Amino acid sequence: MKVPFSTKIAFLGIGLMGDPMARRLLAAGFPLAAWNRTQAKAEQLGAAGARIAVSPADAVRDADVVISMLEAGPVVAALIDAALPAMQPGALWIDMSSTRQSEAQDFHARISAAGCRFLDAPVSGGVGGSQAGTLAIMAGGSAQDFEAVRPVFEAMGRPTLVGPAGSGQVSKLCNQLIVGGTINIVAEALLLAQAAGADAAAVRAAIRGGFAESRILEVHGQRMLDRNFIPGGQVTTQLKDMHNILAAAAAAGVALPVTSLVTERYESIRGDYPMADHSAALLALEKLNPGQRVGDAPDQLP
Repeated sequence: MKVPFSTKIAFLGIGLMGDPMARRLLAAGFPLAAWNRTQAKAEQLGAAGARIAVSPADAVRDADVVISMLEAGPVVAALIDAALPAMQPGALWIDMSSTRQSEAQDFHARISAAGCRFLDAPVSGGVGGSQAGTLAIMAGGSAQDFEAVRPVFEAMGRPTLVGPAGSGQVSKLCNQLIVGGTINIVAEALLLAQAAGADAAAVRAAIRGGFAESRILEVHGQRMLDRNFIPGGQVTTQLKDMHNILAAAAAAGVALPVTSLVTERYESIRGDYPMADHSAALLALEKLNPGQRVGDAPDQLP
């Protein structure tokens, strides 16, 4: 079933990702109410045609679809407490935040018990992907609910149904596992190249196009060479994801030794560089290797 563009959407959480995602929906013609804890951020969408809500309950009261894009599971849970009593029966809540699988499953149970529907649909692609409408959207829930809101998802990116409730979060965690691990491997490769006397930038250029090519080598490899640690993603966010990955692994009864090591590396710089880009894994590696440093540019830090 196609969603008509008269479908009303409430968008909760107008941050770095939420703002451009909401703008994509407005540009696609969906009526949208916006709410953010800091109301000034939501008000920026007024000129694009959004109704600015004064509370979560005000945002969702006549919405057919509610989208939340927030920093972590506990914040989503508090928002559900505030908004769920005001939702229309049968309305669909889509949580596009990154949470634990167990949290998403709990949200599904609570929202379903209240007579509404739920999908967990975290995203990958960063701010650039949200602006371009090219996000990878990983959805967990029923096929019927997923198909019902496919046009909503397609206004923001490329959606894929990956399994029942909670599976979207598992898929996002798998994505972040690969991202976190690969960033650390790229850092090791560049530091080894430099320490062994090669030109680290030339080594990166030489191996691109081979089996080692990746988006991480392209983007974060260059960030490391430039020593540009202005975020993008953040060390604290990557750490949240790494701990959520390990929690999901424990629940599934599997050991992830490389992920455990990557988590330790990010923990080692949490106190020094919490807001730095997650390519600051290079700084964690250099901390292990006193006197070794990739390039001679000054560090760009937040």
